Formats: sequence, C-alpha cells, structure tokens
Amino acid sequence: MIALLYSFGVRLYGAFIRILSPFNQKAQDWWKGRKNQIFHSPPKGKRVVWFHCASLGEFDQGLPLMLSWKEKFPDDYILVSFFSPSGMNHYHKRQHCADQVVYLPLDTKKNARNFINTFSPEFGIFVKYEFWSHHIRAAKQNGMKLYSISTTLRPNQVYFKKYGGYFRETLRQFDHFFVQNERTAALLKSINIDSYTVAGDSRFDKVIANKQHTQNEPLIEAFKGGKELWIIGSSWAIDEKVVLPLVNEIKIKVIIAPHQVDDQHILAIENKLERPFVRFTKANIQDISSFDVLILDTIGQLSNAYRYGDIAYVGGGFTGKLHNILEPAVFGLPVLFGPKHDRFPEADQFLEAGIGFEINESAELSRKLLEALQHKESIRVLAEEFVSKNAGASQKIMTYISSNSEA
Repeated sequence: MIALLYSFGVRLYGAFIRILSPFNQKAQDWWKGRKNQIFHSPPKGKRVVWFHCASLGEFDQGLPLMLSWKEKFPDDYILVSFFSPSGMNHYHKRQHCADQVVYLPLDTKKNARNFINTFSPEFGIFVKYEFWSHHIRAAKQNGMKLYSISTTLRPNQVYFKKYGGYFRETLRQFDHFFVQNERTAALLKSINIDSYTVAGDSRFDKVIANKQHTQNEPLIEAFKGGKELWIIGSSWAIDEKVVLPLVNEIKIKVIIAPHQVDDQHILAIENKLERPFVRFTKANIQDISSFDVLILDTIGQLSNAYRYGDIAYVGGGFTGKLHNILEPAVFGLPVLFGPKHDRFPEADQFLEAGIGFEINESAELSRKLLEALQHKESIRVLAEEFVSKNAGASQKIMTYISSNSEA
C-alpha cells in the first residue's frame, strides 16, 4: 500500500509542477528540462559512475570525490543527475569533470528502468540525503554498487516512522553510507543498518580547494579600501528584512550578494538602502571607494568576495534552507545566520566552536555582529583551525570505494 501511495504521490507532484510551470520560472525549468532532454548513451567499454545531486549545493559536496575519481580512473565516464534546476542551470560555473549532466527523471518505475538501462552505471553515488526509491531499486536490481556520501538524516524523517518500512528498505539497498556525524550513524543503526563510516562533510574539501584557487578581484578590493567589511551572502527577502536596518545604521562597508539577482529583487533592496550604494555591474574602480554598499548583482563571485571580508551573514536560516556557511569560514570569518538550521549539522558545529552566531531578529544581529567584530582575530584562528580539522572526508570515501572499484 505504501509503495502505491508513494508512486501516486510522485506522479501527483509531477502533475502539480506541470500546472505551475506557466507561472513559475523554476517549475518551468524543472518541467521543460525533463520534457526536452535527450539521454546520450556512454561510449562502449566505458565504466559509468553515476553521481546524483539534489541541487548545486550537493554538487559542490560531491565534486571533490568526482575529481578524485577521475584522477584515479581517468577512463571512467562520469554521469551527474540533478533534481533541481539550480543544479542544472549553474553547475557549468564550477571546474568539473562530468561527461554528461542530466535531470533525474520523475521517479516512476518506468522512468527508473529506462534511466538505468540507458546508462548501465556500475556505481551510484547519492549525495547527502535525497533517496528516490524507484531509481535506487532499479539500480540495485541491475547489480550496481550504491553509496551515499556526506549523508545527514534527522529523527523526524519517514525512515524512522512506524509506517516507514518501504522507505527503510530503500535505504537498505545501499552498500555503504559515509555519514557526516554520529547522530546520523545512530539513526542508521536504529533501523539495523550497520554499513556506515563517519567520514564528515566533503564540502570542507571543496571550500579549501576554492580558497587555494581564489582570484583577486580589484573592484572589491578598491571598494573595501582597507576598511572593515561585512558580507551578506545568499540573502532572501526575509533575511534582508532583518539585516537591512543594520546596514543603514552601521558605519562599515557592506557587500550584499542576494540569492536571487533578478532586477526586481535588486530594486527592492535598493529601495530600502539609506546609504550610498552601487551595483557591481555598474561600478568602476575609479570611484567605487566612495560608496558604502556594494550589491553583487552577479552569480559566481560571492566565494571570491569572502576573502576580503571581516564578518559574514549567510542567508536561508529563516526559511530552513541555510546556504553555505563553510565558504566564509574557510577565510576565517565569523558567520551569522538565522535560527532554522536543523537540516544543516554544520551550523551546530559552528555554534559549538564559537565561530557561528545564531540570529533571531535585528536587535540581536546588531549586538552579535559588533561582538564578533571585536573578537574577529581570535575567531579567525578558530575558524581556520575548525575547517582544517574537518577536512579529508573525500579522501576517506575515495579510499574505501576505490578498493572495490578496480576494473
């Protein structure tokens, strides 16, 4: 019965997205991307390694392992699938080694069989937490080795409910889990899954690699002009409601890099600013230092910008979709974020390590931001040590999997 309800729910979700697509750009990308895509069969004789990522954030988590895999097995064919348009629309901005990138089809039995038969992967690597039952079961029936990396699970998920037997059985298709923390390990053990390793979060390896290849940005350097700089990264409207009052009051430089960079959102931010501001795309190096606020109305420059910052606020923590707090931490920045971060175990690690600060409203933001700035040098040391200590997950995973993947 649960299996039938699951299949019905998946089809209902697909129908809902199709109905919504004329009115919502993301839904339109999701629907049309799947409708129009053409799968290309891998070259004969190539061993196919399939990475599934929900979106761009999970792609970043899987990328260190993809690169390590390609280095060790250069003849293998790397297939990447995404669920979300945010992954499909932006993955090409990363230095990657994927041979083919596709949308994961809607998770029906027929679609799953077609996908597996087309690509015949030998290894399937699912990143973090997204487990599509029909694709996973079809893969296992085809003899694939299945791994989950940087896995994080929560007690309130369906796998741990009395009625969750069908979904627990989906998890049991995996040969091994590489989990982020002991909490996830304990949850797996509670449903009699013992094949796991506490390997940590592979995103630490990604941000360290990014830092090593960071490029200079003369425009941002000129904007900073040797002054303290607060960077607001990946902000949503609800974040901006909290942070913009302080932006107007505080006497330091500010960079705002909103999650959505469409003109309507940028204009909404500009209408709330009371200090001199300029958009990155309209700025010039000669007079940029005269502005107090720089709006990054582009995609792909935020991670570089953090190197110039003194403190960061990362958005998404008021919606339960916290963005990447590791990117500023790798540069030693104290990181502020909203209170809804249950799905992001790294946030609790930041709080425990004294390098992260939870914010609930504007008055608290002002107090904690000024406090963090006063101790920014000691926090910088703690943050850099924290990131370094948590590195190496990708190597642990690669060592384990490659021992079972020799051609």
